[in-house]
Amino acid sequence: MKELAGRLSAVDPDAGAAVGVIAYFDRLAEARAGVESLVRGAAVLAGVPVRLVDEGRRVRVRVEVDGVRREVDGPVDPAWPCVPLTPGGPPALWLERADGASGVVDAVILERAAGVVRRVLDRTRGRAPADDPALLETLLDATASERARLHAARRLGLAPDAHVRVVAPLDRPPYLDPGTDALAARDRSGVGPSLPVLDLPASWTAARTALRFTAEGTPQDPGPRVVHADDLGGIALLAELVTPGGEPPADVRALERAATEAPWALATLHAVALAPSLRAAATELTVHHSTLQDRLAHAEQVLGWSVRMPPGRFRLQLALTMRRLTRP
Repeated sequence: MKELAGRLSAVDPDAGAAVGVIAYFDRLAEARAGVESLVRGAAVLAGVPVRLVDEGRRVRVRVEVDGVRREVDGPVDPAWPCVPLTPGGPPALWLERADGASGVVDAVILERAAGVVRRVLDRTRGRAPADDPALLETLLDATASERARLHAARRLGLAPDAHVRVVAPLDRPPYLDPGTDALAARDRSGVGPSLPVLDLPASWTAARTALRFTAEGTPQDPGPRVVHADDLGGIALLAELVTPGGEPPADVRALERAATEAPWALATLHAVALAPSLRAAATELTVHHSTLQDRLAHAEQVLGWSVRMPPGRFRLQLALTMRRLTRP
């Protein structure tokens, strides 16, 4: 298919692009991608936001060009290119193209995306194999109906009264954990609270928040690789105040200056922030107590505040936490 698309592009660019779109959605269908992934793919291919609304099944998904899901708000523009999910049905999938212009490639994106989305919804809102990844997406989707989520839970082998937690790894899809023992996660992960199956969207949200508090656990990025939302308490509120990818707070910028001047700075400051005493921090770092004192004197000069007393250590803990939250 890729070779065919290349040959067609040499003769007719639109035809080549259309074949490429077909191949793209065929790959998503073979991978059993969920609804949000399909809408995201359509948005990326079309270069405009894409909106999916199936009121009958209470599915409302809108994805921007950058791949971020946003709330569906505002009426649709009659000029937007659109297609129904079923022949003769109401429009359900729109390309939010402001000028309303639509070509052959847009038509192929809409038709192909709608066909694959329809099959996914038929599986997840009707009959589906138990290993279907779209089932988990439905179970974690707060906008899905209770009936659809209960059906997904049954197909995943979960009883309606079961309690499980959602785990959000950094670079892999989420998964469910029974939560009866300590989580043996090797990947950087956020862990949501253990909740009934109908409340798992809340566990999924909490798991993603907890993931933002994780670190690589290296000298350059010290901190826990696995964070449980249950352990965050009020600290979780920081995630609402610190914007990922935004301008770092002044204390975070001070930490980055310290890290630039001394490769040991972040690991040392992290140990001091969490250890019960400076001697315990020195033991953890396997350095002499006097060496730690010298390091702290240098670090405090760069930071602009003392970290040896409780107020300064608390400020340091906040700065290290905010450093993780500022990362995209």
